[in-house]
Amino acid sequence: MIGQLDFAALWPHWPELLAGLWITIQLTLVATIGGVGLGILGAALRSGRPSLLSRLWGLYVEVIRNTPFVVQLFFIVFGLPNMGLKLTAGEAALLAMLINLGAYSTEIIRAGIQVTPKGQWEAGRVLGLSRTQTFIRIVLPPSLQRIYPALVSQCIIVMLGSSVVSQVSYEELTFAANLIQSRTFLSFEVYLVTTLIYLALSVAMRQLLLAAGRKWFGGARG
Repeated sequence: MIGQLDFAALWPHWPELLAGLWITIQLTLVATIGGVGLGILGAALRSGRPSLLSRLWGLYVEVIRNTPFVVQLFFIVFGLPNMGLKLTAGEAALLAMLINLGAYSTEIIRAGIQVTPKGQWEAGRVLGLSRTQTFIRIVLPPSLQRIYPALVSQCIIVMLGSSVVSQVSYEELTFAANLIQSRTFLSFEVYLVTTLIYLALSVAMRQLLLAAGRKWFGGARG
């Protein structure tokens, strides 16, 4: 069995894999920035006084956290057009990843905010800062530092989940692997190489984000 493996036959298809990898990296980068931004906004809303908006955000979080990512993606791709909102495969993939990470990061960041001593809020008032200024300047930085490794892990999970968008014919890494396999029938070789690429991407992403965390916070560790 091992002697029949033919990794050399994959060489002509490397441009397709690299093109798919580049799309995966782009998706991940935009989804990470946007999803964490949504998470910060949602955590701020859910950590404040109860309001209609905070309750609606809580409903969004519960819906996303309790449904499969593939169902969320299919709803955006096939459900929204029935409501008059038509998106390309790339736009739908990015929106699905943003919404998914936004929900999970909301709860992760909120957990960090909830353990913030009340004295920090009071210190902001003493300094004459508004509640928003206190949140951004005093409360948010240490809260992010506490939950940063968990947030990094969630971002990596979303990156790995991007493989699902191949189901809507978006040409990322898994789509490229499936296409190459259908042409060459080298299933073991193609998916082993793809697995190693995802593994390398995950490790590199974790190390880069944790290094950035050490620079930003001076103590985020994984």
